[in-house]
Formats: sequence, structure tokens, C-alpha cells
Amino acid sequence: MIIKQLKALTKQEHIDYWIETARHDWRAGQNMFKSKDYVHALFFAHLVLEKLLKAHWIKDNKGNHPPKIHNLILLAAGISYSFTDDERVFLGRMNDFQLEGRYPDYSQAIYKSYKQKETEPILQEVERIRKCLLKSL
Repeated sequence: MIIKQLKALTKQEHIDYWIETARHDWRAGQNMFKSKDYVHALFFAHLVLEKLLKAHWIKDNKGNHPPKIHNLILLAAGISYSFTDDERVFLGRMNDFQLEGRYPDYSQAIYKSYKQKETEPILQEVERIRKCLLKSL
């Protein structure tokens, strides 16, 4: 969706924007995983969750502009979707990857820690949560 410049977006158009960009990021992250760029795949997985949480935030709140934060736990606290305790722990763990992807000095250590074996189950859990969040929008 191209953001309309001449008229204000409706609430649904804002939600659709976050959903569409999350889908694009999910495809990009999957391609990064296939090319063995595991850290960036995890960074994009974080982006996917962040954007879907922002879509939920818009759905559940009066405003059309979610907080300009990257913390998944804080975003999840502002929506009505019910996460399990395990899912909340997982979101907290995913927060680590937004830092690693944004700041190269942090990422050097994790390049050695995250290979296919470590990355694949994380992406599988992101995919499960992603589908649940999409279904509930």
C-alpha cells in the first residue's frame, strides 16, 4: 500500500500498512535465513513482531499512531491480545535481536552464536505468533 499523502489514513489503512510491511519483512527475513544471514533474519523477525503489535495497538487504542518504540514487551502491554507467560518470555528474548541488528558493535558476538540450528526454532516460534497475531486482527 502506498501511503496516501493528500488525505488522512483511516484506522484500517494504518493497520493495513503495518500488516503489509510486516509481510514484506517476513519474506525478507526468510530470504536472509536461506542465505545464512542468521542475525539479520532474527532482526527482521523482530521487526515483523513489532509491526504486528503496532497494528494491534492501533486496533485497540484510540489513536492511529503507535508508540515509537521497539520494545515488544511494552508494545504487547498496550494491546488486548492475550499472550501466554511463555510467549511474553519469548518476546523479551526477541528484544535482544532488535539491538543486535541496529548496532554493529553488538552484533559481532552473536554472529558466532546464531547459526541455522539456533535460528530455525526461533523463526518457527515467530511464525506461530505471527499467524496468531494476523488471525486476530
